[in-house]
Amino acid sequence: MRGPAVPPQPLDARALAALAANPGCKRRAILDGAGVNKTALASALGSPSAFGQSQFAFMRGNAFEARVKADGGAELLRLVHEKLDAGAEPPAAGTVPDLSAVGPEGRTARTALALREATEAGVWTLLDHPLLALDVAGSPAFLEPDAVVVHPDGSWTVVEIKSFPMLDGSADAAKVGAAARQAAVYVLALERVAAQLAVTPEVRHTVLLVCPKDFSNLPTASAVDVRKQRSVTRRQLDRLTRIEDIADLLPEGTCFSPDLPSADLTAAVESVPATYAPECLSACELAFHCRDHSRAEGAVTSLGRSLRAELGGLTTITDVLSAARAETGDPTDPAVAALRRAAQLRAEALGDRTGSLTSGEKQLPETPGHTTC
Repeated sequence: MRGPAVPPQPLDARALAALAANPGCKRRAILDGAGVNKTALASALGSPSAFGQSQFAFMRGNAFEARVKADGGAELLRLVHEKLDAGAEPPAAGTVPDLSAVGPEGRTARTALALREATEAGVWTLLDHPLLALDVAGSPAFLEPDAVVVHPDGSWTVVEIKSFPMLDGSADAAKVGAAARQAAVYVLALERVAAQLAVTPEVRHTVLLVCPKDFSNLPTASAVDVRKQRSVTRRQLDRLTRIEDIADLLPEGTCFSPDLPSADLTAAVESVPATYAPECLSACELAFHCRDHSRAEGAVTSLGRSLRAELGGLTTITDVLSAARAETGDPTDPAVAALRRAAQLRAEALGDRTGSLTSGEKQLPETPGHTTC
């Protein structure tokens, strides 16, 4: 589907969190499952994505992560001990196993083996960039957290290292929320690994978020409870339609290669239903393309999921306005009744006592010395 000469785009935790936030979008599910590069696809469709990290920010993030993990992860283990497990023996010297292997399957197996060995050893162990597997809509996704720490009691903790600052002990709420959703995906993947062991270890639902302190490059950390994000992500991932079921409904020979002519590529993308919402603008590379088509169709989802939920069976803006004007709709429907009441209040506020919406201009009451525009 992505084209014979196009390499697959790996599905990471950030993409999974975005997919779980919008489980009804079959377009994103099939594109992510097929490994399509959505950034290149959006550019080929004429709606380039605004996503991307500057080279400076990328280099700064790598430098900060290297500093946190220096000296065998001594500083990172100290932060885990201080914030999450102060009652355990201090990590004098942690173990950092070698996780290198051939291919993602080999690295996943090596990670599972290292986790089992560390759990049995009962010592502080740092797994640097382990690889975890998670089944998503019938397709395997390989995930690479920044680090996983095994405590002396055998429990496991996910560590997220971010380059945004933590000022006076707190960080930007939106960025922390995004990091928590991403860490929740790693927690789910770790639970799958733990369930395969003879003795199931505890996967802690409190993760460690490590950030630069204030405006320096010194690391500081905060414990983040991701139980809510984990529950929501697990429920949403379970709701995803299997990729095979979506693919069976597509026309024969459907391809999403950016090298295709614009008309053919647009037809291929539009053959898969999408569920656009304004939240997609911060989570999906195809958001601008889907927004244009959603607005052209007059879909109410372009105004937000909360509004869409309140409107019930009214799926287009045309239907909403028609129901508000009492031209269509069941008057016993609570959504229709609320719309008509709102239309009446609006008409009264504009000076039209008829209580109905019209497509023409509203006549405002004139005052002495003034005329109506």
